[in-house]
Amino acid sequence: MAIEDTLARWLPAQRWYSGTAAIGDLSITADTTLATGDPEVRHLIVTVPRNGPAGGSFESSPVARVARGFGGPVPQASTAATYQVVAGMRPDVPEPLRRAVIGPAGPGETAYDALYDPNLARLLLRGMAGQETVGPLRFAIEPGACIDTELDSVVLAGEQSNTSLIFGQSAILKVFRRLFPGQHPDLEVPRALARRGSRHVAEPLGWIETWTSSGEVMVLAILSRYLPGASDGWTLASVSLREQFAAAGSSDGNPGSADQTANSVNEAFQLGVATAEVHADMAVVFGIAKIPDGYAELASQMALRLEAALEEVPELAPHASSLRDSYASLGALPGPLPVQRVHGDYHLGQVLRTAAGWVLLDFEGEPSVSLQQRRARGPALRDVAGMLRSFDYAARHQLLDHPDATRLSDAADDWERRCQEAFCDGYAAAAGVDPRASGIMLRALMLDKAVYETVYEARHRPSWLPIPLGSIAKAQ
Repeated sequence: MAIEDTLARWLPAQRWYSGTAAIGDLSITADTTLATGDPEVRHLIVTVPRNGPAGGSFESSPVARVARGFGGPVPQASTAATYQVVAGMRPDVPEPLRRAVIGPAGPGETAYDALYDPNLARLLLRGMAGQETVGPLRFAIEPGACIDTELDSVVLAGEQSNTSLIFGQSAILKVFRRLFPGQHPDLEVPRALARRGSRHVAEPLGWIETWTSSGEVMVLAILSRYLPGASDGWTLASVSLREQFAAAGSSDGNPGSADQTANSVNEAFQLGVATAEVHADMAVVFGIAKIPDGYAELASQMALRLEAALEEVPELAPHASSLRDSYASLGALPGPLPVQRVHGDYHLGQVLRTAAGWVLLDFEGEPSVSLQQRRARGPALRDVAGMLRSFDYAARHQLLDHPDATRLSDAADDWERRCQEAFCDGYAAAAGVDPRASGIMLRALMLDKAVYETVYEARHRPSWLPIPLGSIAKAQ
């Protein structure tokens, strides 16, 4: 079986594959040999024709076709998607690597995902450390960075759109599976912030890139400092809430639950400070623009997203009038709208609590849309709204199947309210401007985010749909 046929059968089963239908055709547009012998290592860039707007991916949905920022018109869904595969080739794949098998790759050869082979993954480190150029691939190192090329790697489980490898306790390599032409914000932003001295980013150490046929750069992978012992915000929130719910369900209370909640409130405050400091640094590095009639334009985009969402989520219909009124209030605000570079996909899963404080991750934005959209400026309050919505999600998701959900609802409300207020307090302390002072805009942005969430949940996690719907109902 030809490697193209094997890849066409293997790709749709991968979590990071963005299509929903079987692949009828696939072409290898770049095939670069990184190592010869047994095993051979080939870097493949493959192009998969898409099914157009009816193909079912998020990118082709009506919601995604409406701009989420001020980056200009949104291109229609591409007729093709591009992916990268680093393939090892062996006559016999060892037992520990069988889970990474791709399939037959020609007479007597079997292909497997080389990212799962520590010996082959080290080739990528060596390429960056040596600033090598191999065919169309360029391996780069950040000036002053030190890359240990002898470390073993482990692939992180659970990622949806990329594959990340941890090397020892010092570095993490994010390999982008789906590729887009253009400067990648997950390299561009942390690199600029680290050079400015920000303590809230994991600085890049190196990267791998190539170029499209039209000469545009295309980032393939980014190596960054790893933060051992860190905990993500979602996990910390979940632990705190379990303690609070357990205390609310016991007859004598749980003395530790008050401490957990107080700790969550304090951490929310510190996260607000970190968010404001990152926004301030991004404003300095990338600048601020002011858009005449920007409030009206932003409100118009929200209204369009709502109409598209109503087509897919009929449960939104009872709230449509109230949502439109909120967007209309936003559109009536006077003056130009300040916009800047923002995170773009900000929630508790995108932040890590380290011993030194909060660190923001994954500046790539929504992976299913173009880099032009992800790099577009937007209101800084968009990130604030995203994090406030994430506190709501954290408070609600454990109650979805909980037998005492009704009784514990007040405890969830209290935790959510206190964390949201603390986050805004921290943001105001660092920024000098309280996000709650822009109440009309913050409310509209949070509702817009909740509308987006209803579409996502209806498509991917229907049992979670009550979370954003409940938030929209409460806001009326």
